[in-house]
Amino acid sequence: MTTNSSLLRKADIAIADLQANGGELSPEQGAAFIRKLIKQPTLIRQCRVVEMTAPKRKINKIGFGSRILRKATSGTALTEAQRSKPTTEQIELDTKEQIAEIRLPYDVLEDNIERATAANNEAANAGPGGLRQTIIDLIAERAALDMEELALLADVDYVNAGDADDEAYLSQLDGWLKRGTEDGNVHDAANATISKDVFKNGLKTMPSQYQRNKAALTHYVSVNNETEYRDTLSDRGTALGDQMTQGQSPAFAYGSPVQGVALMPEDSGLYTDALNLIFGIQRQVSMEFDKDITARVYIIVLTARIDFQIEEPEALVVYENIGTA
Repeated sequence: MTTNSSLLRKADIAIADLQANGGELSPEQGAAFIRKLIKQPTLIRQCRVVEMTAPKRKINKIGFGSRILRKATSGTALTEAQRSKPTTEQIELDTKEQIAEIRLPYDVLEDNIERATAANNEAANAGPGGLRQTIIDLIAERAALDMEELALLADVDYVNAGDADDEAYLSQLDGWLKRGTEDGNVHDAANATISKDVFKNGLKTMPSQYQRNKAALTHYVSVNNETEYRDTLSDRGTALGDQMTQGQSPAFAYGSPVQGVALMPEDSGLYTDALNLIFGIQRQVSMEFDKDITARVYIIVLTARIDFQIEEPEALVVYENIGTA
């Protein structure tokens, strides 16, 4: 017969196994954890992920911003003014530390230790399907959503007088919407509801040199606005209209897919190549474990250092003031 004490011993063994490396994820585990993070939400899964081994990293950019060809004259070299040189630029990732603390009461593990049917004389529940993997999976799933929220909404000028934790979290750096508004292109929808006209005007706001491959660009809007746009397409008495209502076919606007993002504000959106969005995460992810015998809880603390950047702001459009239907 399985007793609470035997299940608790099993939990003790599993937690001890998690502590085997002093609480810090090994490089292999850290890389696996990062992969789990980027698989969860919409944008982080698609953006350019830069795994960093130090708190800061500079990314070099080089290119030609204007015409380099000239009319040739036989036997005559180009003048110094006619010669071309590439422009160089650097963007910097400067990670900020994030922390999460999870406390699991003893009785939670006693009553539900991976639905164990017996614990006596069993090996530690720390295999691929055991407590170790469950904890890592659940933390990665929730942390990924929180990181995507920071990626989209962070603003160093953000204020929330009613929630100090919320203000402290979202004001520690500038996210993609803030950076795009300041350095990229902005289309003000002027409270117009989502429609092909909003996407057309957003497309026209982007410099033409970045529109060459529209299939690689995506209109990222809120989930509700994606649904509303699909609804406008479904009004057509065609096969496309039927697919928008009954099927899972992707929606497009002027050659680019329209995709809903769970944490995108209802009045905002982004139009860019997802690889233009950079997510920097310091590879050394720490997950530490302890227990408080007085409170009878296990303590799990996750820390990670992350930052977000835009590689080419001119290749991005921020939608502002989208109206609600």
